[in-house]
Amino acid sequence: MKAAYIQSVGGASGDMLLGALLDAGVPLDAIHDAIAALKIPNVSIAVADETRCEVRGSRTLVDTSNAPRYSPQQMLDAVANATALSDQTRTRATAVLNALFAAEARVHGGNPDEIHLHELGTADTLVDVVGVVHGLEQLGIDRIYASPLVLGEATGPRRPNGYSNPAPATLEIIATANAPVAPERPFHANVGELTTPTGAALITTLADEYRQPAMTLNHIGVGIGGKNPPAFPNVIRLWLGQTAAHPDPVEGQPFAHWQDNVILLETNLDNATGEQLGYAMEQLFNAGALDVWHTPIQMKKNRPAILLSALGPAELETQLAEAILRHTPTLGVRVRPITRYVAHRDTITVETEYGPIRLKRKYLSGQIVSQSPEHDDIAKAAQTHNLPWQTVLSSIIGTVYDLG
Repeated sequence: MKAAYIQSVGGASGDMLLGALLDAGVPLDAIHDAIAALKIPNVSIAVADETRCEVRGSRTLVDTSNAPRYSPQQMLDAVANATALSDQTRTRATAVLNALFAAEARVHGGNPDEIHLHELGTADTLVDVVGVVHGLEQLGIDRIYASPLVLGEATGPRRPNGYSNPAPATLEIIATANAPVAPERPFHANVGELTTPTGAALITTLADEYRQPAMTLNHIGVGIGGKNPPAFPNVIRLWLGQTAAHPDPVEGQPFAHWQDNVILLETNLDNATGEQLGYAMEQLFNAGALDVWHTPIQMKKNRPAILLSALGPAELETQLAEAILRHTPTLGVRVRPITRYVAHRDTITVETEYGPIRLKRKYLSGQIVSQSPEHDDIAKAAQTHNLPWQTVLSSIIGTVYDLG
């Protein structure tokens, strides 16, 4: 599967995303053709090679100074009537524009069809939206991932009747999409807007997931922004590659399931009691951990200690890290993404002489390779019938084999 990862290093805007696509190899002629399909008069598009904090990339220069302004409906009509564009490009571009208009309507009040667009009413909004959507289609991208959006310093209006940063429409778009944002940093001070409404609408509408995927990296495209602060590069990076291909020995049935959205959290503890460790393990499972374990280690000053490890879904990283910090004496938690193969499995209930017992079955390439009775059910049956645990287990295993 061909994948793209949008890394918002120093902000995001429509022209920055378009620059990243051009830098990644999308022909400028392809963008010209897409914009020509919109029939916007007096538009010119060029690309320049520039640097920001020693990071080289492509900056898109769009001149729409002599082009007409557009209402929301006129923009939507221009896309709908651009029959030279693919259905996919028109559908996605329309979705991005609707996200913009809905946010503007909520921020300023009124109907999305009737709102008056200020900066967004210029033709370069159309150029950016359609150019980016068409460029991604040109690259044959199957799935899009994105990092948290970088908004910059929260400030009040810089001019009378101006808007604060982040722009209200930008925040509305991000909130509507439940998208993640990066924290404000000291070096963002006095730089102003870093993510524009158009940039936010493009990323939140097109991204399938907000994480960095495991991928074979083929190419990097860097889009340059119009700002040039001294402390960080005003750029966005587009990572292009393939998500990992996995064996498929039996048609229609992979031998195992591949997971690349799992994280491993670890911390070293030389001052935790056994009771604390047991309680922390319980709380981690309650927080959604897939597995938790303890490993004996040796720390500084020859202190025997414990390595606490927890495996969990990437989307629960914050909750799992907080559980470790809250329920153990540690001052820090290490986190890293991991990938793993997971065998296909299911659970059935079988009737035995000791009552119903759950049975876990493991599959490889569609075939059962092992079966295991549920420990808790075996223990309950042993207690109920006043028998040794091993006696019940042996009988259950025999019943399972008899069932085939």
